[in-house]
Amino acid sequence: MPTAGTTKKNAKAPRQKHVPQRTCVVCRETNAKRTLTRIVRTGETSFEVDPTGRANGRGAYLCSQLSCWQKAATTPILAKALRVTPDETSIQNLQEFAANLPQNDEAEAAAERS
Repeated sequence: MPTAGTTKKNAKAPRQKHVPQRTCVVCRETNAKRTLTRIVRTGETSFEVDPTGRANGRGAYLCSQLSCWQKAATTPILAKALRVTPDETSIQNLQEFAANLPQNDEAEAAAERS
């Protein structure tokens, strides 16, 4: 008989692995950390894409939607999240990375057509 304060654990149930959650700074959707792309501040006026998600520095996350990447490059949302005033090369690098994203968002393509 268990005493007060103790619980009986089921030894057969597999342990649930913790999946870190992050939020896209543009669309504010929460998703698993590995599905988002991290942008890291590298200096007072620059940032870069961190595909590994492990670089040192202040980071912000973007989802894989092309509209989020375009909005991050043209509005101050990303600059505010990283607390930086970006230079032109950082913005160009961000746009080049966005151009190489896979085009798998069919709903976004339909919205652009109409």
